[in-house]
Amino acid sequence: MTAQTRVLAAWQRGRAVALVPALSIAVALLIGAMIMILSSPLVSGEFNPTLPVTAYQAMLSGAFGSFDGVVRTLVNATPLVLAGLAVGIGFKAGLFNIGAQGQFLIGALTAAAAGLALNEASPFVAIPLALLAGMLGGLLWGFVPGALKAYTGAHEVVVTIMLNYVALAVLSWAISGPLRGQNVTFARTDDLVAASLPIFLGRDGHIGLLIAAVSVPLASWLLYRSTIGFEIRTTGANPDAARYAGMHPRNLIIFTMSLCGLLAGLAGASQLLGEVGYMTASFSTTVGFDAIAVALLGRAHPVGILFGALLFGAMQAGSGNMQILAGLPVQMVGVLQATILLVLTAEVVIRRIFRVQASGPELVELASVSASYGGKGTG
Repeated sequence: MTAQTRVLAAWQRGRAVALVPALSIAVALLIGAMIMILSSPLVSGEFNPTLPVTAYQAMLSGAFGSFDGVVRTLVNATPLVLAGLAVGIGFKAGLFNIGAQGQFLIGALTAAAAGLALNEASPFVAIPLALLAGMLGGLLWGFVPGALKAYTGAHEVVVTIMLNYVALAVLSWAISGPLRGQNVTFARTDDLVAASLPIFLGRDGHIGLLIAAVSVPLASWLLYRSTIGFEIRTTGANPDAARYAGMHPRNLIIFTMSLCGLLAGLAGASQLLGEVGYMTASFSTTVGFDAIAVALLGRAHPVGILFGALLFGAMQAGSGNMQILAGLPVQMVGVLQATILLVLTAEVVIRRIFRVQASGPELVELASVSASYGGKGTG
């Protein structure tokens, strides 16, 4: 096979996989435009059919119209890439990791605890140790549902949802109690000085961008070039066949959920250390839940997740400009993102409307959202 033939084959495979997500984005933008038009009397006092054009232009300008806008897009996308991988790799194993939110928070909390303990240390020591603490915290929060799934058959969706609430409670207790800073007016930690991620790009482009960039090819290698990646994908497709082939689905479940937790914890640590610089008892984020939409949009493939994260990061970066120029609230971005997810879940309808034939294994992989092999199938 010549190089040209390989490139053409790769292009055709990529086109087949990306077609439905691209159509879903287009349909979601059209639905969003209809919502903007219908709400235009409330925004400008008159019916304005051109409001979507103004809004989308303002969003694009805010996300890509300046160097700072591009950097902000990348910064917003960084935790989404890592958390999206935490969900997408789970899909490959037939697992629905809806607990990325809790893993993200625990990763941020343990990174904050390590950062506070190392506030007087050298950044060359504090930064890697704080990031490692965040990864270990997330790993623990992923190990628990993985072990319960493997040994008791407890559904990972139920367990991870419950652990999300436990993470919130642990976070509130820790920041209001042992990690509360000195001379602060509300429940928060002291500033994380030594462990703060250095800025290397623009005003706020921290080295977490590089971590996210490196994680994508590493995840691709793990899934598609390593033995354990093959076993993960085989177990996700058919655990009985994997067991017959000499694999150990129970161990793979624990490993995969732990790895997912590690990535989500790293996402929390990178955002806390790179953007916030301290942690509050009410530290809130939607990254863990947005990661589900990013993983679905990227068809659970690391490269697709990267592009999905960039799309969501650009929407967030352009939301302020959209509010200023078009008068629409920043919450409109949340409406668009939710609409994209809603349309993605109606994939069969999209395929029928646009007469797109189902092709490739991506439909089997995303079926893990609703399918599960219980405790009897994990031995």
